[in-house]
Amino acid sequence: MNWWLMIIIPLTSAFIGWVTNRQFIRMLFHPVKPVHFLGFTIQGIFPKRQSQFAQKLGALVSNELLSFTDIEAKITNEENVKKIMPVAEKHIDEFLRHKLGEAFPMIGMFIGEKTIGTLKSIFMKELETIFPIIMKEYVQNLQKDLDLEQMVTGKIAAVSTEKLEANLYQALSKELRLAGLFCGAVGFLVGLVQVLIIMVLI
Repeated sequence: MNWWLMIIIPLTSAFIGWVTNRQFIRMLFHPVKPVHFLGFTIQGIFPKRQSQFAQKLGALVSNELLSFTDIEAKITNEENVKKIMPVAEKHIDEFLRHKLGEAFPMIGMFIGEKTIGTLKSIFMKELETIFPIIMKEYVQNLQKDLDLEQMVTGKIAAVSTEKLEANLYQALSKELRLAGLFCGAVGFLVGLVQVLIIMVLI
């Protein structure tokens, strides 16, 4: 057996493995439009199944990843309500000290620090009670007006194949290179096995 065949066969197998990996990745997105050839229709996996992917991901996001029930539980949580109270207290204090007096000058003349403190305390206590109720109602109304699943589905269905492909290569460039090298290495090993088989048979 010629020594150059012992080199060519493994290198050729490695190249085929690398090219096959590259072509498989490309087939995920290309061709974008259906191509008819010898009675077969060829089209990239994502362009062909984009609407189905969009529906599945829309349902997944709305039901599992970002449901209105989770949003409601999060914003009405006692700890989160407490976090927003300092902001509310600041606005209530501003209202009692300035805006109330501007709107009703006579009332403003009779409101002192003690009265402001008492009113602010009453307002804050009431706000802690009604804020979760208000937000719960808001989320329920939002759920009626906003179809989250349909919105996500529409966004994914509208994403261009070119944009998705570019983002994939950008996000997974290292992993894709490693996958190509791995397929090339596997091809090289297969080539070596072929050489050994040929040597045994000759």
